[in-house]
Amino acid sequence: MSQKPRLVILSGAGVSAESGLKTFRDSDGLWENHKIEDVATPEGFRANPGLVLDFYNQRRKQLSKAEPNAAHFAIAQAETWADVYVVTQNVDDLHERAGSTQVLHLHGKLTEAKSKADNNLIYDIGYQNIELGDFCKDGFQLRPNIVWFGEAVPLLDEAALWVQNADYLMVVGTSLNVYPAAQLIYYANPNANKAAVDPSDLCLPPEFIHIKARASVGISLLLKKWQRI
Repeated sequence: MSQKPRLVILSGAGVSAESGLKTFRDSDGLWENHKIEDVATPEGFRANPGLVLDFYNQRRKQLSKAEPNAAHFAIAQAETWADVYVVTQNVDDLHERAGSTQVLHLHGKLTEAKSKADNNLIYDIGYQNIELGDFCKDGFQLRPNIVWFGEAVPLLDEAALWVQNADYLMVVGTSLNVYPAAQLIYYANPNANKAAVDPSDLCLPPEFIHIKARASVGISLLLKKWQRI
């Protein structure tokens, strides 16, 4: 049985921002110049499926050209001394491409499509487009496998269990303003080491260390400290 400590990392858009990927919601409330409700809700998809599919096709194309950054690689490298579990709000695959082996995508994956009628019919599409008229095996239109606003977060319970069993919990690149993901920190064991890495001010429980640095810098500093414990 492994004697490695369990390190759980809750990652958000700030981790991928250094790879050139726009954060989900910019300061003006838009995502790549689109209103969130137009491209990230079931209602938006029903109203204009072509617009929504094209929007995610462009995000997939952008992702295909992006590369993992130092933050992603530092997290993956931590597997040499810890059992690392990454719970990410990001829909990109940069954690996996950096080498992380246990990644749970709370909000879905850009590189997957699913049936609009059956959430269990999921297809790995890589960086290919989804077009109107692309159907699942049951004849329903395919849509991005993304958890949109107003939809349930199916992996939330599994993520909570990961956090509950963590010896070390790191929150990085997220403002902790998006629920239900933000509530995950409250599942942590009281005895776990807890820290957040983000250059912005955060509303954190008092037991959290806050390293005010961008992800690529702060993660390495924190992991070196924890590795010495």
